[in-house]
Amino acid sequence: MEDSSLSVGVLIAIVSSFINGSTFVLQKKGILRARRSGRTYLSDSVWWCGTLAMIVGQIGNFLAHNAASAILVTPLGALGVLFGALLASWLLQEHLNILGKLGSVLCCCGSVVLIMHSPKTESVASRTELQERLFDPMFLSYVALVVLLLAVLIVWLSPAYGKSNIMVYVSICSLLGSFTVPSCKGLGLTAKEAFSEDFSPDNRALQLFLCLLGILISSILIQFVFINKALESFSSNMFEAIYYVVFTSSVIVASAILFREWETLSFFDCLGILCGFITVSVGVTLLRISQGAVLTWNHAKAKKSN
Repeated sequence: MEDSSLSVGVLIAIVSSFINGSTFVLQKKGILRARRSGRTYLSDSVWWCGTLAMIVGQIGNFLAHNAASAILVTPLGALGVLFGALLASWLLQEHLNILGKLGSVLCCCGSVVLIMHSPKTESVASRTELQERLFDPMFLSYVALVVLLLAVLIVWLSPAYGKSNIMVYVSICSLLGSFTVPSCKGLGLTAKEAFSEDFSPDNRALQLFLCLLGILISSILIQFVFINKALESFSSNMFEAIYYVVFTSSVIVASAILFREWETLSFFDCLGILCGFITVSVGVTLLRISQGAVLTWNHAKAKKSN
């Protein structure tokens, strides 16, 4: 049963990754179309297609995170980066050179390694256990640190440096992943118990469900705003590649602290996940570098002839 659930989670995660990979490209295309016509991107149909893809992708992520571990689902987003790069080369003329193609291969190889070494069982299986983990001092300290960093980024750094430094918007959207992914997982754990009991004020499962739902919706809306701010100023491939690495790192740290999925893994599985994630990150980095790299193969010959 667990293997079946894991397979379903992987399948949903892969499909969601491809859908999410189209999101930034379609939204960027809509922004460029609106800019050329002097309209706001809110009136562009392509931008709305990208927004719809984001909604569908988020629903897919919700289902995937409740069928498999976050350590497995989140890194599979590399497939979305790959698909986004291919789609951008067609719609936005952001073509891939040999470095980009090599990066695409590494993304796929790293994703396979992550699937092979991911946790096969869930470390948190009930609402009571989840509630205990949420109030763990280590997790609360992590949440406080993330909230402080988000406040500094949104209030101070974003207005001053957001349009000139891509890491400002990337950091905001990625740190919010520390809330969106655990909230998705928590909603799945609490939903059945929340709606099987009465709707009284003492229904703790329902209280936790509504709290997690509020956190999830708030995080997604803030991400949505800053993703579009980033796409107005930077290349979609550039943003998606850097965003993937930072977002995945943030989610893995948050999930490791909250769900402690590492406890069920052997040393070799931990090493495999680390190697898989490094491979994917290098692949994504090569995709990013390929956007500004100019490769020549005849430089050495020209030097000799001189």
